[in-house]
Amino acid sequence: MKYLHTMVRVADLDTSLDFYCNKLGLTELSRKEVPQGRYTLVFLAAPGGEDAQVELTFNWDRETLGEGRNFGHLAYAVDDIYAACQRLMDKGVTINRPPRDGRMAFVRSPDNISIELLQAGDALPPAEPWASMPNTGKW
Repeated sequence: MKYLHTMVRVADLDTSLDFYCNKLGLTELSRKEVPQGRYTLVFLAAPGGEDAQVELTFNWDRETLGEGRNFGHLAYAVDDIYAACQRLMDKGVTINRPPRDGRMAFVRSPDNISIELLQAGDALPPAEPWASMPNTGKW
């Protein structure tokens, strides 16, 4: 058995691609328009991590998506948790669970999917402003 991808439904494809690609840093690998089914599939992955893909499914007929919390989360290792969180904040992304421990942070996609960021290797030493930053919303 081989892991292929995780599917996430999205309400607005352009907004979601902006988040996953322009802010989070994933790369679009492929796209498939299915007119007869009235949906679009977009496959994304972190650069160099094409074996762990995320499939964004956009149904052309609008539907209300829930909180997404029942899904759990997507997780990505990052080289510098503090730099990754700062880059996301600079692009307008809320850090819901700051990396107070130098190890773990959570953000949410436009469709409220939790994204966990984990420090690759050992945790970084606690640093401000992260060490004293409170949680914001749900994560």
